[in-house]
Amino acid sequence: MRIVAFNYRDIPNFPQSTVHGHAGRLVFGTLKGRPCVCMQGRFHLYEGYPIQKITMPMRIFKLLGVETVILTNAAGGLNQDYKVGDIMIIKDHLNMPGFAGNNPLAGPNDERFGVRFPCMSDAYDRELQQMALDVGSELGYSDFLREGVYCVLGGPSFETIAECRMLHKLGADAVGMSTVHEVIVARHCGMRVFALSLITNKAVMNYDSEEKANHEEVLQTGKQRAEQLERLVSTIVTRLEHNNNFA
Repeated sequence: MRIVAFNYRDIPNFPQSTVHGHAGRLVFGTLKGRPCVCMQGRFHLYEGYPIQKITMPMRIFKLLGVETVILTNAAGGLNQDYKVGDIMIIKDHLNMPGFAGNNPLAGPNDERFGVRFPCMSDAYDRELQQMALDVGSELGYSDFLREGVYCVLGGPSFETIAECRMLHKLGADAVGMSTVHEVIVARHCGMRVFALSLITNKAVMNYDSEEKANHEEVLQTGKQRAEQLERLVSTIVTRLEHNNNFA
């Protein structure tokens, strides 16, 4: 397999990843015989980028011919049944920055990509969700594979106890600082979307708790589940229709 990689800093007008643990490269190659492009490191509102800049890679992928997007993130578990190390298949989202008017599609609509008012009730492809459950079952991952609702916040501060309680009452199973903005733009472009959250910490919901969310915990859990996540995603890719690419 031939791999070609570009550093973000070498791509004109491309944002730079500033987060520890994000390599900052765009990698082209094949995965299980399927052509793909992979982002090693992504961009977040808390890095100070405008939301349109964060999501620019999705439009680049659309222009490159990508048809299916697979997104992964690290998230805090709000659902009390979730354990650290669980993998949550995202079935829907709550877009808190969007409630405040910070939506990547705000401003003039570019008709080349999609319609002015795109539907989001089918943001996450149900066929791909079912495929992931089937693959997870075959691989013996059912014990730690979940389905749930992801809530995005701006960050970079982790949530307060009151915020976690509120988000849980609103129906969120996990909370994080990414993904949803890219999903909105990918769906606007007509690409299929599948997304996974790795539950790297349990959100603190109790004032008596001594627990504190921290980035090191996030990185450590990511390392522990990396191989299984890799196997899950690569098996899903082998089952995509042959004319589908993915990012």
